[in-house]
Amino acid sequence: MAIKVSKLIKQVADASGTLTILNGINFTVQAGDTLAIVGASGSGKSTLLGILAGLDTPSSGEVHLSGVDMFSLTEDGRAQFRKEHVGFVFQSFQLLMHLTALENVMLPLELRGDQEAKQKAEKMLERVGLSSRLKHYPKFLSGGEQQRVALARAFVTEPTLLFADEPTGSLDAATGEAVIQLMFALNREFHSTLVLVTHDMSIAARCGRKLTIAAGHLVADESVETGH
Repeated sequence: MAIKVSKLIKQVADASGTLTILNGINFTVQAGDTLAIVGASGSGKSTLLGILAGLDTPSSGEVHLSGVDMFSLTEDGRAQFRKEHVGFVFQSFQLLMHLTALENVMLPLELRGDQEAKQKAEKMLERVGLSSRLKHYPKFLSGGEQQRVALARAFVTEPTLLFADEPTGSLDAATGEAVIQLMFALNREFHSTLVLVTHDMSIAARCGRKLTIAAGHLVADESVETGH
């Protein structure tokens, strides 16, 4: 099992007392599955994704990734787990502006001490159609090109888990469609378990399963027949 979430609660203090962002979330995800998390703005879906990735901590409850209890680990332990097992794709790309496309994709490999970082990064950028942009800095790339660099960076480590937060939120419809097609194609190639947060129901429909979050509660858990 890739992901197991049990009795997950997230609360924060605000001016009126305690605000419950997530309330008693339970679900599992099998290895290789594709899962969309949907819900209105403010429903808690991005908070849930952040906790799944160990970037945020719950008030109570458990998250197991590939059998590992994430919150029994130290913060450094969670960072090490992410480095070895997890890829990320963000709405805002999160590229380092002082690094070229090639250097951005090499970075997670270099952090692992991979001696073939340059060759692997070049191959991955070629796979996403950017072999002619290796030496370009992000500011000289279009939004779609930046997100393809981000996809190359996410998949170059061959992660077992991929988390994507509104991956087309900053892109126009045509560019977003091309990026989504590429993300699902790469996910199939690398046999990753994909969890994505989206407000776009057409993207959610491409996943095998859809969770709907409303006011911090898991209100629906549906298989999507059209999922790839």
